[in-house]
Amino acid sequence: MKKLSTKQVTVFAMFIALTTVATMLIQIPIPATKGYLNIGDTVLMCAGLLMGKMAGGLVGGLGSALADLLTGYTFYAPITLVVKGLEGFICGYLKRNTKLHFGLCALIGGFIMALGYLLAEGLILYNFPTAILSFIPNIIQGVAGAVLASLLYPALKKAPIFDEFYQESVSSK
Repeated sequence: MKKLSTKQVTVFAMFIALTTVATMLIQIPIPATKGYLNIGDTVLMCAGLLMGKMAGGLVGGLGSALADLLTGYTFYAPITLVVKGLEGFICGYLKRNTKLHFGLCALIGGFIMALGYLLAEGLILYNFPTAILSFIPNIIQGVAGAVLASLLYPALKKAPIFDEFYQESVSSK
């Protein structure tokens, strides 16, 4: 693994904080599972699309789990760490290693998130009849996050700060 520059660590930290804030900013409760819908997916998807799988995974997992811890959803934090980390990782992986449109990469990441929560809630927290009640809202959250990320990504990718992330991913192929 390549050593991260101070600039890269700083950008990762900024995206982790933005994911935490976006997750905490709008929370729509899902009473059946004691979870909530949020817009943090938009930021973690952008991190994966802009900076690759490692950034997407770290930003998604840490930023979203931190929001769970800070807002009293501690029982979800370990699951969120894995599920949202995988969501961001998948967005970054698909963007760098396939020819899929960035919007489709984000949609697939959002679907992985919904599926991850379905499995975690069905196998660990509750049961599948209860978990199904949050599956459709989580799909809606994933689609909304993907749409918003798809709108932001073209503008953000023009920012020079992301050039070194892109160059490294191209040179590592």
